[in-house]
This record gives sequence, structure tokens and C-alpha cells, in this order.
Amino acid sequence: MIRLNEEGLGCKVSTQDIERSLAQHPSLMESCWAGTPHGTDWLGWLSVDQWAGPQELARIHALADRLRKKTDTLVLIGVGGSNNAARAVLSALGPADPCHRVVYAGNTLSAWTLRKLLESLEGHEVALFCVAKNFRTLEPGSSFRLLRQHLVSQIGKRAAAERIVCNGTPGSDLERLCSDEGYTFTTFPPNVGGRYTALTATHLLPLAYAGIDIDALVKGARAEESELRRLPDHTNPALRYAHLRSLAGRSGLTIELLASFEPRLADFGLWWQQLFGESEGKQGRGLFPACARYSEELHSLGQYVQDGTHQLMETFLDIAEPGPDDHLVLGTSDVADGFGYLDGADFWDINKTSFRAVLKAHASVLPCATIEIGRLDEQHMGALFYFFMLSCYCSAELLGVDPFDQPGVEAYKQLMHHALGRVE
Repeated sequence: MIRLNEEGLGCKVSTQDIERSLAQHPSLMESCWAGTPHGTDWLGWLSVDQWAGPQELARIHALADRLRKKTDTLVLIGVGGSNNAARAVLSALGPADPCHRVVYAGNTLSAWTLRKLLESLEGHEVALFCVAKNFRTLEPGSSFRLLRQHLVSQIGKRAAAERIVCNGTPGSDLERLCSDEGYTFTTFPPNVGGRYTALTATHLLPLAYAGIDIDALVKGARAEESELRRLPDHTNPALRYAHLRSLAGRSGLTIELLASFEPRLADFGLWWQQLFGESEGKQGRGLFPACARYSEELHSLGQYVQDGTHQLMETFLDIAEPGPDDHLVLGTSDVADGFGYLDGADFWDINKTSFRAVLKAHASVLPCATIEIGRLDEQHMGALFYFFMLSCYCSAELLGVDPFDQPGVEAYKQLMHHALGRVE
């Protein structure tokens, strides 16, 4: 379902280079499927059905339906891997059900933002979904207290308990809190790291609440898994993309820019950015992951990309087929505005022409690859999540770093907790 187009390669990295790199690492894909030393304990996402099989999906649907009957707003309390995937899908596919919205908390410590969030909840029937694997991260922990107390003040402690769901590690302080207070507790997959949880209840529950077809999302991921397991190495797009990134780093490039001409994919870029940033940014290694929204940022970043230091590779996300709302024809003008050459043009085609021109221009000075999806829908979003997670796993192994830890994040947390007076 996901295709890697290498036609924009040639500068610093070529298709032939990828072929040679594949030959030099003949067992990489096999060892990743089997579980490398890094991945033994963290591969629960590698088989989609382990945490998104029929029974689990039925349980998620039932819980989402229970919350939907009582409320119209779900506050997803989580940071990074605890909310990025759900937010990416909702931004890309839009509100599937206008009567049930998802809003976000636990990803900021800004008093202004949190106050505005509380104001936005007035007049709504609210449920809380707190995602905290170990319940020690400051942002979701503090937001959960704030929102929990707000909900209790609005409807009382007993009614609030019926609307609070938590997702955490069995045996954690969060599970104890849920047991003490009567909140619903669901299991954060113990063998899945936060940034790899896109296809688990952590994200599927808020998506189901919002009316997204999570069965189709999982179906797309499952189909992508099957395809990537079936393909030989030399035609496996996830593996080839991993080798491309490795070669870019070895050729002296330090940045990967993920760009799309579809603004609806902007939040998907944030998910991708965390996936690769936390997985590979270790031991002084890894490409710095950055995102660009075209065509808007062609008028800011575009100059640098074309004529700057040329320290980056560029990966485009492209949608092959338009959806039902993706056509808009520009009529003729009743004034001489100088744009008569656009009479009768469809904005879908105008946008595609811009993309092809930019790809050609940028590929003349830096390596450019295109990740193509057929349509922007649940199935293709599911496939895209799986494609990038597998590729990131392979890419980190080529780099020689652990794809599943994040020691740099823990460093700042320790200093912050000490400054705030937390006693370990």
C-alpha cells in the first residue's frame, strides 16, 4: 500500500547506493522480524494483531460507546507518544462525528493554555482519558489532577469516576489510583514503547470515541505488515527507506526534512518527528528530523533548502488519488488579474504541479525521496504508521543505536523533578 519513489535521488545518494547497502546487510530484515537484541522486549507493535486483534477492538469499541453515551467531549491527557498518533489521524481525516470531539491536555505546562482548555469545556459533557505509562511524567500528571478536580467540581466525585479512564502499566501508581477511586483502568502495552503505540488502545480508544473507523485503520496496518513481511529485501520499501537514511547520514547529511503539500498531514509530521528523533538521536548520531508544510513554507524554508548549506535530505509525503472533497475548480475572472492561465484549473492539479516542480528543483541539489499513499483515509493512515515504525526500527539498527530507549529525555526530567522538590 505504501510506495517509495526514488526518482529524486542522485545527489549524494543513489538507487545504486541503496542496492549496494542492501547487499552489505543481507540479514538485517530477517533479524528485525525475529527480534534483534535491542528489540526483544519491545516488539509488541511488530505484529498488529497482538494489541489490535478482534477481541481487543471489540473491547475498545465497547468502552468508547459507553463514554459516547454520556459525553460529547473526550480530553486526551498525554504527551508525545501518548497523543501524537491520535492527533495525526484526527487532523488528517477531520471530525468524523461532530457530536463527539477530542481535545488535548497533558502536553503543556502553560497556564494560559490550560486555562483556555478549561474554558472550552464549559457547557460540555466531559470524559477524561489519561495516558501515562509509569505516571511519573510531569505534564500529564499535573494536567490529570487539574482536569480531574475540575470534573469533580462540575458533576461530583461519583459521576466523575464513571467518566474517567486511564491507560497505564499494571502495578503502577496510576493503577492504584484507579482502584482506590473507581476509575476504569486499561493496560498500556508493556512490550510497546510510547512512540510505537499508534495501533494500540492508547490511540484507538480516542479515535473510536471521535467516530474514526478504527477497524479500517487496523486493517490497513495489517495489510501493510503482511506486504512488508512478504516482499524480498530489494523491493521492500520500508527497508530501502531505512538504507536511504543510513546512506544520507554516512555521506555527511545531518537533517531529514519531511515535507508535504497537504496541510492535513502536518500533525502526522509531528508523530514522525518524535518517532525518529527519540529512536535515533543518541550517541551523537542520527539525522535531525524536521517537518515542512508546503506550499506555504516554500516562501520561508524553500530558499534555504534550494540554496543553503545542503546538509539535508528531503522526504515528501504524497497522496496519489483525490478524495471527494479534494476538487475545486477555479473559474474565469471578470477582471484582468493576470492569472488567466488558471481559468478552469482544478486546485488538486495546481497543487500537484507545484509539488512536481519543487521535487525537480530540490532534487537537483539534494537527495529527495517520495513516500506515496493511494488515498488519505483510515486504511492508508494505518499502513503509513506501520511503514514508518518498521523502517525506523531498521534504520536505528543500521545506525547502531537502541530504537526503543530515550536516555536524553530522562536527563532533563531528573533535573526538573529535583528543582520542583520531587523525592524519589
